[in-house]
Amino acid sequence: MSDPILHEDPRSGNCYKIKLTAALLGLPLATRQYDILAGETRTPEFLANVNPNGRIPAIIDRAPGDGGEPVTVFESGAVLLYLAEKSGRFLPTDLRGQSRVRQWLFWQVGHLGPTLGQHGHFHLYAEEKLPYAIERFHREALRVYSVMDRRLGQSEYLAGNDYSVADMACFPWVRTWKAQGIPLAEYAHVKRWYDALKQREGLRRGVSLGSDLARRGEMTEEQRKNLFGTAKARVQ
Repeated sequence: MSDPILHEDPRSGNCYKIKLTAALLGLPLATRQYDILAGETRTPEFLANVNPNGRIPAIIDRAPGDGGEPVTVFESGAVLLYLAEKSGRFLPTDLRGQSRVRQWLFWQVGHLGPTLGQHGHFHLYAEEKLPYAIERFHREALRVYSVMDRRLGQSEYLAGNDYSVADMACFPWVRTWKAQGIPLAEYAHVKRWYDALKQREGLRRGVSLGSDLARRGEMTEEQRKNLFGTAKARVQ
C-alpha cells in the first residue's frame, strides 16, 4: 500500500481539515489513530518519527513526487499545502491567487483556529469558569467572524472566486458555531458560505472517515493532564 498515512485523533478539527481535503481530492488516505487523552502522541517513537511537537495531525506520504523516501509533514497548514501542491488542485498557480490562498490559510492557522480553540476551552470544557477568559475569547471569536464575514462579502470564497485549501481549513472551525455560542445568523456572508460548503459530498465523506472514537463523559485526571495540562475539565 502506498496511500498517505494520516496520523490523527478523529476528535480533532485539525485532523478533519486533512480528511476533508483528501476526500475532495479523491486521494485514498490510510489512518493511524491515536488517543490524545491517553498521551499516545507523547511517546519517544511518535516524537522521533511523526511529529517532534507531539501533536496531531501529521501525514507520511509513502509515494512522494520525487520518488524518494517517504516524506513526513506535520502542522495542518503545511499538510494542506503539501497535498494541494502534490495534486495540483485547490491552490492557484498564479502569483496573486496563490498568495491570497496562503494568506487566508495562515489566517486560519494563526487566528481562527487558536481563537476558537481557546474560546471553546474556557466556554465549554474548563470546570472553573473564569469570566475574564470567557469574555476575552468570546470577543475575539466575534472579531474573527467579522473579519471572515467582511471578506466573504467581497468574494464567493475566502481567496477569491475559486474554492481552495483556505476554505477547507476554515470550515471545520466554523462547523462548531452552535456549540461555541456564535450567532451565525448575524454573519450573513459566513452563513451563506457555510451553508453552501456543507452540501458538498466530499465534506460528508471527510467527516465520516475514522470516526469511531467519541468525546463523551468525564475525563480522568490523567486524561485532563494529557489534553489540557492542568485545569480539571469536562468533555461535553
